[in-house]
Amino acid sequence: MKTETTRLCVYPKDVQRITGKSERWSRTLLLKIRESLNKEEHQFITIEEFCSYTGFKEEKVQGVIVD
Repeated sequence: MKTETTRLCVYPKDVQRITGKSERWSRTLLLKIRESLNKEEHQFITIEEFCSYTGFKEEKVQGVIVD
């Protein structure tokens, strides 16, 4: 039986795939999200937080993210 693993956090490469923007732009966007949520530098951005900030639907984002 194969179990499906899903990630909780979003990385710059994921943002690149979702938006079609550059890696640098993706890192900047994640930094803006982190700042708006008052997160520290070592804390991750979850898929839920990313979708809430950008307005994307979680189901669509989950489909684009590749493990």
